[in-house]
Amino acid sequence: MSSWFKRKEKGIQTATEEKKDTPKGLWYKSPTGKIVESEDLAKNFYVSPEDDYHVRIGSKEYFEILFDNNEFKELDEKLSAKDPLKFVDTKKYSERLKAAQQKTGLKDAVRTAIGKSMGKELVIACMDFSFIGGSMGSVVGEKIARAIDVAKKKKVPFLMISKSGGARMMEAALSLMQLAKTSAKLAQLAEAKIPYISLCTDPTTGGTTASYAMLGDINIAEPGALIGFAGPRVVKDTVGKDLPEGFQTSEFLKEHGFLDFISHRKELKRKINLYIDLISNQPVRS
Repeated sequence: MSSWFKRKEKGIQTATEEKKDTPKGLWYKSPTGKIVESEDLAKNFYVSPEDDYHVRIGSKEYFEILFDNNEFKELDEKLSAKDPLKFVDTKKYSERLKAAQQKTGLKDAVRTAIGKSMGKELVIACMDFSFIGGSMGSVVGEKIARAIDVAKKKKVPFLMISKSGGARMMEAALSLMQLAKTSAKLAQLAEAKIPYISLCTDPTTGGTTASYAMLGDINIAEPGALIGFAGPRVVKDTVGKDLPEGFQTSEFLKEHGFLDFISHRKELKRKINLYIDLISNQPVRS
């Protein structure tokens, strides 16, 4: 039997067809250096078991976690952005949209759906950072507004999962208008006395933070999430002072009264439903 390597004068060389590469995606390495199998990571709600690091996930994973049996009806799934400003930077905005759609399989940076969570209906809007940095454009605002309308019509609680780099500069003022539109829709939801839960995940920044992410009847976050309007460097340059340790983390914001509580991802479904039960004066579900 021949060995799997061939010894040469200048070292060990292996034929290309004989190489045993580790398949991509089999392992995940957290920022603290902890390594976990991808399958085990998924079973642990995409949280590194050794250091409790919450890996960034998107709407697909959050829907799996929060909807019973991953069963839901997606809303406005074909809604897609246009390029009314014919915006161009290093490339055309229309080309960026096509590239992002092909790469992610998403139409835009938010997905909205209605389904049952612990047996009761819930409307969820979840942002995807993988789509142009989770930037908030006209489609994001419109889909959130329509999802709020569904929640209002059906008298169903609304959950917003934010994960965004802020406004989408390629849509200029059209993007900024979404702050006002979504905020107005949430005011209508409040008038109808329908619960709104805002979940801030890593990262929640810019116009998202300046609008719907901080307007919840209850504002919650995942551990270690970056939450803020401007980045730490910009804030430091503006105020001219060194920033406190852990500035703009979810733990810092909770300590200073900007968040109601922080939830581990594996407890997220139970705690969200516990809150809904409490304010709806319903029997607490186990």
